[in-house]
Amino acid sequence: MTQPRTVLVIGGGAAGNAVTILLRRAGVAVDLVEAKDDWNATAGSGITLQGNALRVLRELGVWEQVEESGYGFSALGITAPDGTVLHVEEDLRTGGDDLPATVGMQRPRLQRILIGAVRAGGATVRLGTTAEILDQDADGVRVRLSDGSEHRYDLVIAADGLSSATRAAIGITDKPEPTGMAVWRAAVPRPAGVTRTDVAYGGPAYIAGYCPTSDTTLYAYVAEAKRDRAAVPPGSYADEMRRLTRHYGGFWPEITEHITDPARVNYTWFDRLLVEGSWHRGRVVLAGDAAHCCPPTLAQGAAMSLEDAWVLAQLLTGTDDWDDALLQAYYERRIARVRPVVEASVQIGRWQLDGVRDADVPGLMARTMTMLRELP
Repeated sequence: MTQPRTVLVIGGGAAGNAVTILLRRAGVAVDLVEAKDDWNATAGSGITLQGNALRVLRELGVWEQVEESGYGFSALGITAPDGTVLHVEEDLRTGGDDLPATVGMQRPRLQRILIGAVRAGGATVRLGTTAEILDQDADGVRVRLSDGSEHRYDLVIAADGLSSATRAAIGITDKPEPTGMAVWRAAVPRPAGVTRTDVAYGGPAYIAGYCPTSDTTLYAYVAEAKRDRAAVPPGSYADEMRRLTRHYGGFWPEITEHITDPARVNYTWFDRLLVEGSWHRGRVVLAGDAAHCCPPTLAQGAAMSLEDAWVLAQLLTGTDDWDDALLQAYYERRIARVRPVVEASVQIGRWQLDGVRDADVPGLMARTMTMLRELP
């Protein structure tokens, strides 16, 4: 009996979980290691999942749980800082007409759904564990785990995030670069009238918006120029976010009233990363934020990571030849789709930073979303 192929997946975020689920379904033996003991099951506030992300989640077999847990909607509102609705745009159904245009949900809930699917698929999971590439040859990779054990795999998938240690270890020198903006996010109760994402450009912040994440919750966000993170103590996060949001009208006064717990507010810089040329070295290949990252101005970060997993799994399970040509084909198929998303996401933020008043934000969004309707 032929032994199944063996894969190590480093990182249990969207890309790592998704590729694990798909490879296990195809009979590949998968070990998944995740550095965090809690598997990031409580981290984050909310997430916006557009149709192309939902398409992959359906392929993973978790769409019904996502639909039940999240809040679906089909339009984006553009408002003035005082809350006046200036324009409502119907969202393009980038996952096809049989899926909602957008679902907002609590990020920890999505992670727990994916964790459940990984567990059900039978992968070996090691939490609180990191991996070090020792050496590799044409047939596989030798790895030492932080528990001291050594293993050999046919392939290693590095899905260990924006600051990927594996990316650096295999000689890829690209690093994330700040774009100049940062975002405050908080999960709060949903006002009854909020039934879609609304975004305001301008006011005390560059961007202020919110997204419903369930029948009772939403996440709110405001983007401003990045600050020295060391100068913003976590205990002040709620005060700092309220200082910005209290100047916005419409539903914002009700939202702001609930931004009180600094532990429920997070602050992060916007970063840009796009590894060019290839996403692999030998039998180690990057996926998700380890290969690319963009500001959340198009809400496509998780979608691009999920698509990476889908495409990589398709290629790996479609042939017995896990060679350089296959992994280069993965890169070439993905880069043509990921590059315009990264560039558009960065451009929208750059227009805000530069104060460009006649920027065609809706047009750029529409062109990018139209491209994403095609299968990855």
